[in-house]
Amino acid sequence: MGFQRQERCCFPSPPSPVLPPPIATGSTLSTELRLVGGPSRCRGRLEVLHGGSWGSVCDDDWDVVDANVVCRQLGCGLALPVPRPLAFGQGRGPILLDNVECRGQEAALSECSSRGWGVHNCFHYEDVAVLCDEFLPTQTPTRRVLTSRAPPTTPQNGKGEGSVRLVGGAGPCQGRVEILHGGLWGTVCDDDWGLPDAAVVCRQLGCGAALAATTNAFFGYGTGHILLDNVHCEGGEPRLAACLSLGWGVHNCGHHEDAGALCAGGRLRLVGGPGPCRGRVEVLYAGGWGTVCDDDWDFADARVACREAGCGPALGATGLGHFGYGRGPVLLDNVGCAGTEARLSDCFHLGWGQHNCGHHEDAGALCSGHLRLANGAHRCEGRVELFLGQQWGTVCDDAWDLRAAGVLCRQLGCGQALAAPGEARFGPGQGPILLDNVKCRGDESALLLCSHIRWDAHNCDHSEDASVLCQPA
Repeated sequence: MGFQRQERCCFPSPPSPVLPPPIATGSTLSTELRLVGGPSRCRGRLEVLHGGSWGSVCDDDWDVVDANVVCRQLGCGLALPVPRPLAFGQGRGPILLDNVECRGQEAALSECSSRGWGVHNCFHYEDVAVLCDEFLPTQTPTRRVLTSRAPPTTPQNGKGEGSVRLVGGAGPCQGRVEILHGGLWGTVCDDDWGLPDAAVVCRQLGCGAALAATTNAFFGYGTGHILLDNVHCEGGEPRLAACLSLGWGVHNCGHHEDAGALCAGGRLRLVGGPGPCRGRVEVLYAGGWGTVCDDDWDFADARVACREAGCGPALGATGLGHFGYGRGPVLLDNVGCAGTEARLSDCFHLGWGQHNCGHHEDAGALCSGHLRLANGAHRCEGRVELFLGQQWGTVCDDAWDLRAAGVLCRQLGCGQALAAPGEARFGPGQGPILLDNVKCRGDESALLLCSHIRWDAHNCDHSEDASVLCQPA
């Protein structure tokens, strides 16, 4: 929270997270904790019992994953989004827990890690509040085993059984994954969700390569049924329903776990480079991929190509087959963009297939991608920024640590993480704050696979922008 920062100097460095001793003192798990000050026993300020006294929990690192454990423990269904600070007032007793970090499958809050009993650097204006939906059935965590593939019915994405769509993003190629079953659209749980799964969705939609797989309802909460859980794709499947999963409707998730995907785009791709955001420009026409000639190709054209590919702002334009020679037809020549067009085909060109070029003149583009480090002395240090919804935004430093920095450094090809400074070490950013309470195990392949609050929820300002310092390999 932005107004906490000035007090941080007054507290010693926190110890490493530890598992607190069990907090139960009664005969049932529900006697360990309670929600007070709200309209029902399932909504209110969280209090826990320790040493015969009730006390509050600090909101540092608190997110919907932690809240869901509380709701399950109380028999109150599933957690709703984390309410605003002080929604149910301030507590008056001791602050008993801080930096609570649950994985989501715990049966009780006592099984989650924290700093330990009474160790905190908080005030009561940071007391955690929890909203549970008591009308949704509480689901006991279970060990899950992949059991089935959905029966093949529709070989392509249309409006038939197994069709997919992306909802809540800036366009049809990014958003929350929804799949059609029995005539109804439903969501996919993020358990085991990763880039191979997102790649299948992007391919099924004709949206090109997958840039990222998102978790924790990054694109907002879906409604209706959760139709797939523990999806496990190899990456080459023609459609999501062909991947292993628990089977239609079998899950133990809430909509705070809805999976999502960021795809490069539909009719333009960048190939032959070190990643999906740098390479030879290829466009789709009449069912086939072809190249673009470098005659008149310049930075304004590259800007449009990067935008259409979902790869953020352009860094440069290349020609003369810089990223290798293409093999299909040369589809566009003498492209002349103003730089503001949504698609490359909207720019001036000679007409589809009209050219006087060879593949030694294939055009390319260098794009910044959807992740960057800004304001540093080199590309491997700086303020963490993401490009989503056609604009750059920042990451809040709540819960930001060396594990998260390690994931980011590795994802950017920047070697090991040296530090994970917060408090806008490299200056405050601009635009939206896109991620808050990022909590990584450290072994994730991408930052968006770490636990985090959904993209439009945070309690930060740009004085809390997160940064990293990486050691290039």
